[in-house]
Amino acid sequence: MLHTIPGFARIGEENAFAVLARATELQRQGRDIINLGIGQPDFPTPPHILEAAVKALRDGHHGYTPATGILALREAIAADYARRYRAEVSPEHVMVMPGGKVTMFTAILMFGEPGSDILYPDPGFPIYRSMIEYTGARPVPVPIREENGFAFSAEETLALITPETRLLILNSPANPTGGVTPKAEIDKLVAGLARFPDVAIMSDEIYAQMTYDGLVHQTLLAYPEIRDRLILLDGASKTYAMTGWRLGWSVWPQALYENARKLAVNCFSCTNAPTQFAGIAALEGPQDAVKGMVAEFDRRRRIVVDGLNRLPGISAVTPKGAFYAFPNVSRTGWPAKQLASTLLEEAGVATIGGPDFGVHGEGYLRLSYANSAENIIAALRRIGEFLAARKAA
Repeated sequence: MLHTIPGFARIGEENAFAVLARATELQRQGRDIINLGIGQPDFPTPPHILEAAVKALRDGHHGYTPATGILALREAIAADYARRYRAEVSPEHVMVMPGGKVTMFTAILMFGEPGSDILYPDPGFPIYRSMIEYTGARPVPVPIREENGFAFSAEETLALITPETRLLILNSPANPTGGVTPKAEIDKLVAGLARFPDVAIMSDEIYAQMTYDGLVHQTLLAYPEIRDRLILLDGASKTYAMTGWRLGWSVWPQALYENARKLAVNCFSCTNAPTQFAGIAALEGPQDAVKGMVAEFDRRRRIVVDGLNRLPGISAVTPKGAFYAFPNVSRTGWPAKQLASTLLEEAGVATIGGPDFGVHGEGYLRLSYANSAENIIAALRRIGEFLAARKAA
């Protein structure tokens, strides 16, 4: 009789992949499905990045690299932060990882244990809570509210910190809401964290370069008073349309870096070598493709918000970042997950129910506008026809 570790009963997953699998199966059956569920750019990786990976393979970069990543890439990452934020980051504090999730996994594993609390945004990326529960720590949701434009509240966040709190997870621009927290609110949070010097912070900034309406991303690297306990999560997946390449990176305080390195050695040895050379090309090469992609996301953002607000029983605040809309569907009378499931099966539109992102997600759907404008318009039409028909029935 095989026995499994009890902790696995606590671990969750990311339902967007289950929706993707079902959408793919329906397409295989001949159904016409528009996928607004999965969160990945629909743009190809820029050609100069592809060529860098091919060159690396041809040049013989087929073996292990240091667990922390090749120095040239860590230097490129540090230089990118200096260029974009004027933030001083030592390459010796940068860790290259196979995707952004690995930073979450590593940070939560470091601080999560029975008797400890970890604060995380809710609605938020589902792996936060999943990993917190797996470690045995207590997940403490920080409410992310529509009335705040889906920005976190510094006051509300600070009020949730207790002597048992070990880690605070932040995410702006945010998945699933598209919310961007203003600098003034971040200033207030950082000032308040001075009262809690033993609380580490993990700032998920994977969507940092995807902001709109003239907003400039406010990185937590800009606050020297918390740098000794700040873990910054970043990577190439979203910015450079490299989701399948699995290239992430993070910045660690000196006190935690060696622990992160040991976990890397024990877990994944190193990140794929040619992918790391592609990362250097991404950061040091032309950024035109990034700017073009974000401009197109901005155009689609306006289409999706305008269209959602024309649908019966649906309202949507305008997202300020990332490539998601998080419309309020409570007035349709449908529970969110049931609505998402029925829209896929009957209307051929894949979305994600808000409860998949946390206890505060009921009444909302997540729509990714990382799809063509034509498909977005068609999907909104299908949703409208579905709601009108069901209302008439």
